[in-house]
Amino acid sequence: MTIKLEFTSEIIEEINYERYHHPVPLVQRRMEVLWLKSNGLGHAMIAKLGGISENTMREYFRLYEEGGVAKLREVNFYRPQSQLNAHISTLEEYFKEHPVATIKEAQSKIKELTGIERSETQIREFFKKNSILVAGKLQ
Repeated sequence: MTIKLEFTSEIIEEINYERYHHPVPLVQRRMEVLWLKSNGLGHAMIAKLGGISENTMREYFRLYEEGGVAKLREVNFYRPQSQLNAHISTLEEYFKEHPVATIKEAQSKIKELTGIERSETQIREFFKKNSILVAGKLQ
């Protein structure tokens, strides 16, 4: 089954530019695949030259059909958020009023205040990201 996509000369020019200049490599790859399609290559060859599966290639085509070049530029990287973020203002306020000397002490207090248990490394990273002090310094 051949997927028929329409490309104006302006769109081809835009795709050609973005395949080298967009800051996100995933978007560059998407543009490369669409540029190959706009030049009439077969799907097997497009997938091979693009270094992707034919299913991924069809997904790029579907994105283009849904929203054109703008849709191909969309990148939604999954970035998990800490459950502690829901308690950040409470924790910041608490630790300003009741400074702790160690991460282990902070770990214990966070579990007591929020019911959330995290490793010392996770607590240290949470404190760094949110500029919370332990023993008078950032952890």
